[in-house]
Amino acid sequence: MSEPTPLDRAALEAFPLPAVEASDKDSRGRILIIAGSREVPGAGLLSATAAMRAGAGKLKIATVESIAPMLGIAMPEAMVVGLTEHRDGGFALSAASDIAELAKSADAIVAGPGMTEGEVCERIAERLIESRAALVLDAALLLKLSPLEKRSIERASLPLLLPHSGEMAAMLDCDEAAVEADPIGCGLKAAELYRALVLVKGVTSHIVHPDGRVWVYRGGAPGLGVSGSGDTLAGIVGGLLARGADPLTALLWAVLLHGEAGAALSKRIGPAGFLAREIPDEIPALLKL
Repeated sequence: MSEPTPLDRAALEAFPLPAVEASDKDSRGRILIIAGSREVPGAGLLSATAAMRAGAGKLKIATVESIAPMLGIAMPEAMVVGLTEHRDGGFALSAASDIAELAKSADAIVAGPGMTEGEVCERIAERLIESRAALVLDAALLLKLSPLEKRSIERASLPLLLPHSGEMAAMLDCDEAAVEADPIGCGLKAAELYRALVLVKGVTSHIVHPDGRVWVYRGGAPGLGVSGSGDTLAGIVGGLLARGADPLTALLWAVLLHGEAGAALSKRIGPAGFLAREIPDEIPALLKL
């Protein structure tokens, strides 16, 4: 393992984002957001808004059928696909095949925010890992992801996993306290086990590459610890991937932008009390800095 690198604007000079040029929506990337459930209908809206604020060009959202019309009205920029719903309010098992088909036309995919835990998450994760799109997995899908270290699946790019300490503990079959005591060591184990880039989320965040490189981010604001904040972070990552950023560049920039957005909101609104839905609106101006 290399010595952790502080994540700041200076560190990102080595990871430039793709230039924004005059172009149509297809050239800025097609992003698929797979999110939401009857109990958490707004998660897809948070992720999708963040993805578009980060510069994605064409947006599609796959969610459960009962909330699809409402989401389509709330996010008129999106094509919203309602998929078969289980009685628990999450995706039905049959939705996994539909999601795999939708994934074929996506450049980048964000999957997991607001989804109901269950067997279907394992099936969806399996189908998405096999896709060619740049991939961000979060929340419920992390709890059902199978280790990839001994599997023959070859991807064009590393998947990005965004666990908090509880999800990381489930991924590694260890105690949450162990993750909090050694986030870098656990991140390295997860990166190797799942052959992925891993963000270990927390008050201090750690970005871990399977080759042993580590970045640490200590910025942000206390107010970012609020419902929906992680959904916006996942969307920012996905939006940057859709624009053409490689996975490491997208993850590093997303973590910093999310933190800087929280810092900006803290100055304008207060250290606590701002909402996750307000985070995406800060991103375009921060991308200009």
